[in-house]
Amino acid sequence: MATTTDNAAQLIFAPNVLHNQALTSVKFLSFCFAGAVAGILGLENWLGFALFIASIVSTSFIIYAINCRGKPAKYLPGGLGELVNPGQDNIFTFILVWTLFYGIIHVYD
Repeated sequence: MATTTDNAAQLIFAPNVLHNQALTSVKFLSFCFAGAVAGILGLENWLGFALFIASIVSTSFIIYAINCRGKPAKYLPGGLGELVNPGQDNIFTFILVWTLFYGIIHVYD
């Protein structure tokens, strides 16, 4: 007899779970771009992190509306929570690209 965790695992379509790597790549590129924008605009302190939060919300909404068609639990094992979670590596990527572009553009200001 199957347990409830086995039943939940059977409801997740395996090709969709394998396709989640593309979701990770989209989030990574989105946060790289947001970091570059924050650095080029010369944002400092909380304004840069506000742009990061805005990029989380906008990226998650676009994926929610277009790719998941309003049903993230059907495509992601964690549902909406996994869709909105930026991940630790993406936070560090944003900060790295932010400081890189800020240093390149505004080093002699």
